[in-house]
Amino acid sequence: MKKNFWKTVALAGLLVGSLDIIAAIVNFYAKTGKDPQIVLKYIASALVGKEAFAGGITMSALGLLLHFLIAFIWTTFFFWIYPKLRFLSFNRILTGILYSIFIWFIMSHVVVPISKASVGPFNLKQAAIATLILIGAIGLPLSFIAYRVYKGKA
Repeated sequence: MKKNFWKTVALAGLLVGSLDIIAAIVNFYAKTGKDPQIVLKYIASALVGKEAFAGGITMSALGLLLHFLIAFIWTTFFFWIYPKLRFLSFNRILTGILYSIFIWFIMSHVVVPISKASVGPFNLKQAAIATLILIGAIGLPLSFIAYRVYKGKA
């Protein structure tokens, strides 16, 4: 299972990372009409600070790389805890929703605040949109993939 485990994690991480960044960019562009690279530069600003916004394609690439690293970390964590917590296999939809809320909470209340990225005031509408993106792009896909991989034997 180890070889298949890492292959599954890699492919699932690539899938959910792609879905998440596409949804984030589409949401940003629909809301602002601004250059979608701003999303990637914001992610890069977590490491570099506000100077990331003045950078070019290098900062966008750094943001994309960092985004996928984070997606792989969340994917790996999910596949690690899934067989250890039996209740995760009982309801794939609820599991996906709850994991997404967990991700949103940790990212918005722990990771982003300790990074160099700017943090604005809490906005319930934006929090709800971000959580819905996480549910559709990360939580539900991971829940359904893990259920299939573990065949409900968690």
